[in-house]
Amino acid sequence: MPDPSVPDQSPDQALAYPEPPAHPNWRRPGTAKPRPLTAAQQEHNREVLALALSSGSRRTRPRKAPRA
Repeated sequence: MPDPSVPDQSPDQALAYPEPPAHPNWRRPGTAKPRPLTAAQQEHNREVLALALSSGSRRTRPRKAPRA
């Protein structure tokens, strides 16, 4: 049973203004694949991750001062 409070229009027709087309970067036909990490980069990442996980304290970024 249709809901009487919902108009019999498609969602596009119900908008107050038409939705603009998607930005060209959103639909890349030939998306470039990321470069694989070198063995040295992988080893560095493992070491940094292990160090971060083994340290008991959490390092966070300092907060920005509020704008006046």
